[in-house]
Amino acid sequence: MTHPIDSRQLRAFAALSRTGSFTLAAKEMFLSQSAVSHSMKALETDVGCRLFDRVGKKVLLTQAGEALLHHTEKILQEMAAARAGLEQLGKWGVGRLRIGASPTACQYILPAVLREFKESFPKCRIAIEPGDTLEAIESVRENRIDLAITLEPRNEDQFEFHPLFTDELTFIVGAMHPWARDGHVVRSDIPKQSYVLYNKKSYTFRMVRDYFNQEDMVLNTVIELGSMEAIKELVKLGLGVSILSPWIAQKELLEKSLVALPLGRRKMKRNWGVIHWRGRRLSLAEETFLGLCKAATADLGKTSLSDAASS
Repeated sequence: MTHPIDSRQLRAFAALSRTGSFTLAAKEMFLSQSAVSHSMKALETDVGCRLFDRVGKKVLLTQAGEALLHHTEKILQEMAAARAGLEQLGKWGVGRLRIGASPTACQYILPAVLREFKESFPKCRIAIEPGDTLEAIESVRENRIDLAITLEPRNEDQFEFHPLFTDELTFIVGAMHPWARDGHVVRSDIPKQSYVLYNKKSYTFRMVRDYFNQEDMVLNTVIELGSMEAIKELVKLGLGVSILSPWIAQKELLEKSLVALPLGRRKMKRNWGVIHWRGRRLSLAEETFLGLCKAATADLGKTSLSDAASS
């Protein structure tokens, strides 16, 4: 296995190539001429070929030396860029923030949070990776993102979960649906309805399936969509019943184009929060982002079914 070339030798090699003089290279490197000479002999021994021809007091590159110089310039440029990047990270407000969020969080939570965040950290580079809970967990695990706004994961002890709010899932129906007109759900009708539900691979879909399994019911006819807006539009058109949290349909509930009704005797609640690797110390930017998420979602947990019904 070959070992890397000494970076100090590469810097001396670049200086000697540029100046063509051991004296000038030594002066530029703040070294003795003897030290530069020994360094170049060691470099030639290391790479196994002659890099310079000495013509009088002038030093000329051999063909091998020209080839090495091509790589040396790239290496030194990358080293300089790395140092500059690290120096920038040490400055106030400069850095990156990699966020994972479900499509729902991207639409209803992130805009207000990021607007406030950019006022405090205008130079921070923000990257957002959309994905449902399982995808967000995998992205944190593989270090593709730093924080994720997601539902509370199950059996994932390696992650720390910072609670934001708890919501309740309800039936969401169009204004002309019989349940909306009657003001209550007919239990025997539940399995007979067509349903417009979110992504079958999502945590929420699994919660809905498990909930109705415990009620000895199967939701047979299901249209699966990955967009909350599309789901709400289909429900408005009377193409099915959905199961959503009222805060997601708050605008439509206020307009009375949609109606929220309880699932049954038992409530189905979800815990939302922010996850990251357990034991990892958060940066100031990450702590600020977390605090802004808590402030932005404080009222979402208060959007109950009773609020929706009275709106």
